[in-house]
Amino acid sequence: MDDPQKLIAAWIEGRIEPAPVARLVGFRLTACDDGVARVEMDAGAQHHNPMGSVHGGILCDLADAAMGVAVAATLGEDESFVTLELTARYFRAVRSAHLVAEGRIVQRGRGVVFAEAAVTDDDGRPIAHFASTCLLRPAGG
Repeated sequence: MDDPQKLIAAWIEGRIEPAPVARLVGFRLTACDDGVARVEMDAGAQHHNPMGSVHGGILCDLADAAMGVAVAATLGEDESFVTLELTARYFRAVRSAHLVAEGRIVQRGRGVVFAEAAVTDDDGRPIAHFASTCLLRPAGG
């Protein structure tokens, strides 16, 4: 893997294309500083489930991206990672809102990283909370 911090900076600055899932879902990385990654999106009808609210999987994608960037920011050039487990707690339904996910590292060991993300709306109200366990691996492995 190339230098993760340089890739993250290039993504935020728009010098490289975001991951295909970011374009598909419509989220964007807006910050990564001091161990906190911020991913934002404007959620609307295109993200709805059959009940007319933003699908939980969309919220999960948003949070997973924030946690993933937070983890990636800790990697050396010879490291990569995969998610082993992801948990979700949903607090309120959203129909249309500007959403922000802030992902952060809870604990980084030699082989495992624990991360969490909070998703909030325009008014700072909690929408959902996520946690993930990531396995560190050699790059390309």
